[in-house]
Amino acid sequence: MRLVAACLLSAAAFLAHAGDYTAYGEAFADGAAVPVSEAIAAFDSHEGSPGIFTGRITEVCQMKGCWMVLEHEGQSARVMFGEDDFFIPKDSSGSAVVHGTLSRKELTPAQVAHMKADGKGGEVAAVEYRILADGVRLAGSP
Repeated sequence: MRLVAACLLSAAAFLAHAGDYTAYGEAFADGAAVPVSEAIAAFDSHEGSPGIFTGRITEVCQMKGCWMVLEHEGQSARVMFGEDDFFIPKDSSGSAVVHGTLSRKELTPAQVAHMKADGKGGEVAAVEYRILADGVRLAGSP
């Protein structure tokens, strides 16, 4: 029941701005969006299956805008945009809804250094959750 309530609240908050979003990548149908924290908590249920995920943007690749980090209730996932299939503005912020596939990835030390350099220099975990996205909607983006 808590998961349903969290999904509804997240969807309601995003839909309040439904006419005020910018889409990148492939279009995707509306549906129940799962907050990143809930998806990570139930990782085995979400891993490998396309889904709709939501969260707050905390970081964007400052080199090309080829990834972002979504956070919800202290849990985060790096969202990759295919194989650089599309990019978002480097100054993106606010809420986002993404359509993609959740996975867990162990990074090499070189990959950790690369992500840290392309971001804002924050900490990068050696094991992270990732969403390989084919479509993104940014609320209130220019």
